[in-house]
Parts: sequence; C-alpha cells; structure tokens
Amino acid sequence: MLSLVATAPLSRAEENTVVLNIEPTKEHPRNSEGSFVRLKSGRILFYYSQFYGGAEDGSAARIAAIHSDDSGRTWSAPEVVLENTAGNNVMSVTLLRLASGRLAFFYILKNSWLDARPYVRFSTDEAATWSEPKLVVAAPGYFVLNNDRVVQLSSGRLVAPVAFHRSRLDDPHSAKSFDGRAIDLWYYSDDEGQTWQQSWSWWGIPVNSNSGLQEPGVVELADGQLFSWARTDQGVQYGFSSADHGKDWTAPAPTELKSPTSPASIKRLPDSSNLLAIYNDHSGRFPFPPKRRAPLVAAISTDNGLTWPKAKLIEEDLNGWYCYTAMYFVDDAVLLAYCAGDDKVGGLNRLRIRRITLDWLPTK
Repeated sequence: MLSLVATAPLSRAEENTVVLNIEPTKEHPRNSEGSFVRLKSGRILFYYSQFYGGAEDGSAARIAAIHSDDSGRTWSAPEVVLENTAGNNVMSVTLLRLASGRLAFFYILKNSWLDARPYVRFSTDEAATWSEPKLVVAAPGYFVLNNDRVVQLSSGRLVAPVAFHRSRLDDPHSAKSFDGRAIDLWYYSDDEGQTWQQSWSWWGIPVNSNSGLQEPGVVELADGQLFSWARTDQGVQYGFSSADHGKDWTAPAPTELKSPTSPASIKRLPDSSNLLAIYNDHSGRFPFPPKRRAPLVAAISTDNGLTWPKAKLIEEDLNGWYCYTAMYFVDDAVLLAYCAGDDKVGGLNRLRIRRITLDWLPTK
C-alpha cells in the first residue's frame, strides 16, 4: 500500500516535505533501501528492495520501481523490475547515469550466509531493458555493497566501496557462519563496469571491535581526492582518503561524524566543494537515544569532511529508526529516500521519500 503524505512548505523558498511513505503490508512486510536516477525525459526512477518472504535481511526480496514526473513531488505505484533469482534475495540498489549516457544498475545477489556479491546490469534504452548481469567481485565470499554507493569519478573511473565479511563456519544456512567484523576494500573499473579490479590496499579497524568497518561509502572531493567512510561500533564513523583515484587508501581513523552503528550518506552539493552528510548525529548537539538510529540530521562540511559545524534536524522523533539514505539532487532540491521505521512497524520496514529544497539545508 502506498501512503502519500504531503505537508505545507515552510515558505516559498524553503521546503522540507515527506512526499511518500511506502508502508509495510502482509504481502510486502518490508520496503527498504534504494537509489534514484533521472531519465533523459526528465522522469525520475527509484528502485528499492521489496520484501515478500519476511522482513529480515535474509528474507526473500525482489527489486521494485516507482517513478516521478514532477521532480519528485508525486510518485507512481510500484512495479517489479527484477525478480528474485538468488538463494535468499536481491537487494541494495545503486542506479547511476554513466558518462557514456548508459544507465548502470548495481545490486547484491545474496545466496546464503557464505555467498553475497554485487552485480551490475546496463541499459541503453533508458531502463526499458537491462543487460545480463556482470559480477563486480569475482572472488567467492560475502561482500556488502550498500545502496546508492557506487560513484563515477570525473576521470570516468567507477569506484565501488565494499565490506568483506569472513565466514566462521562452513554452513550456508546458519547465521553463525557470518562474521560481522568487516574489512573494507574498493573495486574500480576504467571501462564503465565491464571489468573490475581490487584496490591495492584493504583495511580492518585498528581497535577491538565487534563491527569492524561496515557499509563503506565514497565521494570525490573538489580537488580530485577521494574520501571514504564506514560505520563502526565505536560511536563514530571511520574515514579513509585516496590520492590516486581509489587504488591506494590511507589507514582508517575516526572522523567527526559521531553516530551509532548506522551508515552515513555523503555527497557533494551541486556546483560546490561543500559536502552534505545525512546521518544519525550522536555528537550531543541534538538529543539522541544511545545506540538507536535517531535522530536523522543534515550536516555540511566546507573542509572536505574534516569538520561538520552546520547541521539541521530532518527527523527528530527519538522513537524512530532512520537509515540507508539515498540522495539525489534534482533542480533546486535534494531527494532523500530512507528507512523510517519505528517499534510499531519495525526499524527497516517503512520506506520514506522526502523532498528538501537546497535553501533549507544548513548552509548559513
């Protein structure tokens, strides 16, 4: 069931509006993480994980799509675009308009607790059809590529930040086989996704941790360097940098993004060197419940992610659960899609799309 929610803009210049909630139902108990792309017609597509066999990460899921023809203000009913072809599910989408004009569609195919790897498909007809899938990671194992994470650099190189989880047991059906302590590595492609290479360096967290470095992201800075980050159980996101377009990376170190074990999303503002982060801010400048994925905050960095002094609350309900944000800039606004659950419906089960004008962001 689609639930359309609209509220009055804060002013003619500023808007922060929930435009869509996709609520969990008996048929689809979880609707979660996805990614946006704009077609040449102006239509905006959003692909997301539509679960139909339960609400756990290992439950059966397919990829569904909705679209908007008015810059993200209203949305169509969902349609299935990729059926489940895996042992467990397909989920965790990145959509990307490539420099060549083609579209790329990344997702994880999860077969078991021992086997989860990212794939990519391509479209030359504006998402009407997709090519056969290509593996991004050829090695066997459990590799997590979060939604809305793959980037194309100004050089044309594609970079996919990946968390690798080792196996504790040789039992594909047991969650005890999964080791939550992730190490991070980056895959890159110089032929728009036809072939992939692994970064020269990979990193584990340099402290005792039950999470390791989970669910990394990456952004290209205005000077061409790359900044990457990962969630941890240390109360802070850890960061890395690369000066050679993703081949080699500095050792991980704590950033100023204080958060629970929850992914952050970071992108550069259009026509700017400033960074926008959407994350659960636990720095203390806003009230927060320990270890819970609330509140949801927009923060701005003017120094390549070293500091984040400007921030505004997006979701302030401390009983909420906000995470796995996709970010897409359209016209004078940014579209955010994220899990917006709570104790009643489940933390990951409600999908929300919010439209925020750039004037609303904490840039002043």
